[in-house]
Amino acid sequence: QGQLLAKSWSSLFEGQSGATPRGPIYSFNGRNILTDPVWPRRLAWHGSTARGGHARRRDCQGWRSSGAAEGMATPLGEGRLLAGHRHNCSMP
Repeated sequence: QGQLLAKSWSSLFEGQSGATPRGPIYSFNGRNILTDPVWPRRLAWHGSTARGGHARRRDCQGWRSSGAAEGMATPLGEGRLLAGHRHNCSMP
């Protein structure tokens, strides 16, 4: 509690040096995704375009384990949250 994740809100989206996570980031079940082996790719899933709009058909909405859908996500260490790359929705 009280740990700085980024220098500013805009640094998360504009690729400034402050956008690299500085503290733990927890999943909904309490795992630190920056260190837990369950999260080997350490992605921020967002389903957005680089400008922050909805990336239609790239948001994993309605995805099922038997499907081959793709979603937009960014590696947390990349420094620009909405840079976005397509990733298979089956990957953690």
